[in-house]
Amino acid sequence: MADLIKPHGSDHLMQLLLEGDARQVELARAETLRKVTISSRETGDLIMLGIGGFTPLTGFMDKADWEGVCTDMKLSSGVFWPIPITLSADADVAEAITDGEEVALVTADGEVMATMRVDEKYAIDRDFECANVFRTTDGEHPGVKMVMDQKAVNLGGPVKVLSEGIFPVEFAGLYQRPAESRAEFAKRGWKTISALQLRNPMHRSHEYLAKIAIEVGDGLYIHQLVGGLKPGDIPADVRVKCIEALVDNYFIKDRVVQGGYPLDMRYAGPREGLLHGVFRQNFGCTHMIIGRDHAGVGNYYGPFDAQNIWNEIPAGALEIQMLPIDWTFWCYKCGGMISMKTCPHGKEDRLFISGSALRKALSEGEEIPAEFSRPEVLAILREYYAGLGDKDRK
Repeated sequence: MADLIKPHGSDHLMQLLLEGDARQVELARAETLRKVTISSRETGDLIMLGIGGFTPLTGFMDKADWEGVCTDMKLSSGVFWPIPITLSADADVAEAITDGEEVALVTADGEVMATMRVDEKYAIDRDFECANVFRTTDGEHPGVKMVMDQKAVNLGGPVKVLSEGIFPVEFAGLYQRPAESRAEFAKRGWKTISALQLRNPMHRSHEYLAKIAIEVGDGLYIHQLVGGLKPGDIPADVRVKCIEALVDNYFIKDRVVQGGYPLDMRYAGPREGLLHGVFRQNFGCTHMIIGRDHAGVGNYYGPFDAQNIWNEIPAGALEIQMLPIDWTFWCYKCGGMISMKTCPHGKEDRLFISGSALRKALSEGEEIPAEFSRPEVLAILREYYAGLGDKDRK
């Protein structure tokens, strides 16, 4: 794998997941430690720390790293990092923990996920974090709400990860560690690999972006989020079926690898696009596709803010490169998918395609134009929506 891109900020993956005898010993020790309950978002972050997806991080951020990331997108070491990776606890729980104490991190249902040495405790300035990271403090923004719902005190320190949660079983064959995706790319002899971020089923615009990437590189990594989403988003198992149907029928399989990663979506727009680049480099990708409204929600970000911020970061901050794609749509006069850079026709000839528009049309039982998505994909989505009650459609 010597020809693959290096992990971010390191010569090797920082894999904090214990296995075998070491894991069993640490699990037994965890039973003797104080328990700290962690959220869904923190669980996903912890698993990414475990599998090396968040290389070069070795745990949850201390105050200096948190402040540096919020203000300048830099760790105290100087390494680029765009979004805080933090763990919070109630004030009374944090007060009881002594400096340097080791604690067990557990999910709400009691699964021991990791042990952690608490090196620092610090109060959270939620408005400061949200204003910098999300560009808003509006509680209607789902990512802002996550931060506002955090507990009062952040705990910083290194972790030893003991579990990957539900993901290896529930998403067997899709969920991947960075070491596994890198091994697959090396086996195929790929050197230039583009990552396609997905939290929606692939519609024709996604397909168009994907095929552009394949044309200019060795292969495509369709890397979809299998962690938590906001209400109304289509669940991961349905998306997996849609993508498999599309790849099976409309792609050369030797040019595509599918993978899943365990994070909850933050909807942080530009900053999240940069985080997507960071961990896709750790998974072995050389390019990150950034299209319209990448990782956005509502009207909080401009359609190409995620491309603009990528062009504003210091040279050398990331080794992975952005593959920017303009606004794409179906043009009836051109007779296919096309972009603003190449289509000379007017709005009256164009059908604009987006995941939110597709979800809205499906939930309201509207007729979907054939140009919007492939028939195999639409069949799966119609079946899913037909099984929902009126409340769940919204």
